[in-house]
Amino acid sequence: MNWKDQVVLVTGGTGSFGKKFTRILLDEQQPRKVIIFSRDELKQHEMQVSGYRHENLRYFIGDVRDRERLVRAMHGVDMVVHAAALKQVPACEYNPMEAIKTNIMGTANVVEAALDAGVKKVMTISTDKAVNPANLYGATKLAAEKLTIQSNAYAGGSATRFSCVRYGNVVGSRGSVVPLFLKQRGNGRVTLTDDRMTRFWLSLEQGVRFVIQCIDLMEGGEVFIPKIPSTKVTDLARAIAPQAELDIIGIRPGEKLHEMLISMDEARHTIELDRMYVIQPAEAIWFGYSWQSQGRPLQDGFYYSSDNNAEWLDLDGIRKFVAPFERLFEQGKLEG
Repeated sequence: MNWKDQVVLVTGGTGSFGKKFTRILLDEQQPRKVIIFSRDELKQHEMQVSGYRHENLRYFIGDVRDRERLVRAMHGVDMVVHAAALKQVPACEYNPMEAIKTNIMGTANVVEAALDAGVKKVMTISTDKAVNPANLYGATKLAAEKLTIQSNAYAGGSATRFSCVRYGNVVGSRGSVVPLFLKQRGNGRVTLTDDRMTRFWLSLEQGVRFVIQCIDLMEGGEVFIPKIPSTKVTDLARAIAPQAELDIIGIRPGEKLHEMLISMDEARHTIELDRMYVIQPAEAIWFGYSWQSQGRPLQDGFYYSSDNNAEWLDLDGIRKFVAPFERLFEQGKLEG
């Protein structure tokens, strides 16, 4: 695909993913236009003054809850990357209707606006918490995934195609434990909810580059999942604060011991490639099935969980992930 011909709209474009995606896209792919769609004028202003000024970059104030505004924003757009979401687990639990309005109804609005505007590709950014969800955030992201993928049924006679990318925890992003552990190490005590806990990990740049790759590859109907390493949260704490004592404070409501990226049921229609998995649609009613010849099916009983992963980060590997955030933290540029 020639990105230089494309007009790209990013919902939630002022977030950590949106900014990194925009930077890499402008520097390397040079699309005709990138539109940042978000509801916070202050964050848009801060994004501009921090260096995000480019002749091909536009800022559009709007909320994914507002379908009419999305239709206006998508006029002439070729591709939508849907990254807007309420993602803080405790906030979603305390404000359940707000989570549903943004994460589910907002996704429905993105889908319908894209269909009406004739957008060619829509890629929704999802999370491992959407698999067998244990909290409302995960449940809303599961619904957002299903809305995105099943909307290909509406798009069969048009040019619009819908897919998802699903991956694990992004090191140092909002809600990450990395800033918390960096702050706590100064006190000599690091708090863990459970010492058995494991998580999938990837860097923000890895996530962005994977999304760009999958947009190139998508036909519509797929959920793309990268092969990424796991880490024990105890190892993460030891890598960041090796001299600190570990306090086990008990697992929080809605928190899992281990996260999952592919369930056993999904594995039955998943294809494994060298560096990713592709979950094909459960029913062959439209498209998204050409992956059969490009990879290999998974064995019966397979599931992809952070505790049964074949790839793990050791302490040195974790330190390499964390090093950039340590520097930011020491400079006072990373909130703990």
